[in-house]
Amino acid sequence: MARFYAPSDLCGAGGMYRERIHSTPIWRGAAPRYDTVFVETDPELPGMRGMMVGRVFLFFSFTFRDAHYPCALIHWYPTVGTEPDKDTGLWVVKPKYKTNGHQNLAIVHLDTIARGAHIIGVYGSSFLPEEFHFSHSLDLFQAYFVNCFADHHTHEFLTS
Repeated sequence: MARFYAPSDLCGAGGMYRERIHSTPIWRGAAPRYDTVFVETDPELPGMRGMMVGRVFLFFSFTFRDAHYPCALIHWYPTVGTEPDKDTGLWVVKPKYKTNGHQNLAIVHLDTIARGAHIIGVYGSSFLPEEFHFSHSLDLFQAYFVNCFADHHTHEFLTS
C-alpha cells in the first residue's frame, strides 16, 4: 500500500491518498500481476527527472543488526533520453536488460517507491495478434509511454 500527500484531493484526511501496488504470480486465479512504480532516484530533481520506473516482482523484508529493512525486487525501466517525447509530450521508458538478455533487477528500499506508475506500450504501426492477452502488456513491447494522465494525482505528481 503506497500512501502519499495529494494536496488537490479534497476528500480523505488532509489530502492523504493511498493506492495498492500488486506483485503476485497469480492474480484472481489467473495470470500474474506485477505493477510498475515510480522509484525516486534524486529528490532534488522535479518529476520524472528525479525518478525511474520499475516493475515490482517481489516485496520482502529482512532484519540485520536489529534494523528492519522493507524492500522490493524491481526490473528497471529507465527513460529514453532526458526529455519527454516531442510528439506526445510523454516520457518514454524501456525495460533494461543485461548483455546476456536477463532482466536488469535491483533491490530498493520501500521508502524510495513514490507511488504506482501507469505505462502504455508504444505500439508502432502493426496490429496486435487476436490472441494477445492483456497480462503480457508489460512483457512484449520494446518501449512504453509514461501515462501522466492516468489520474489527476499522477499528472500533479509528474508535472510539479
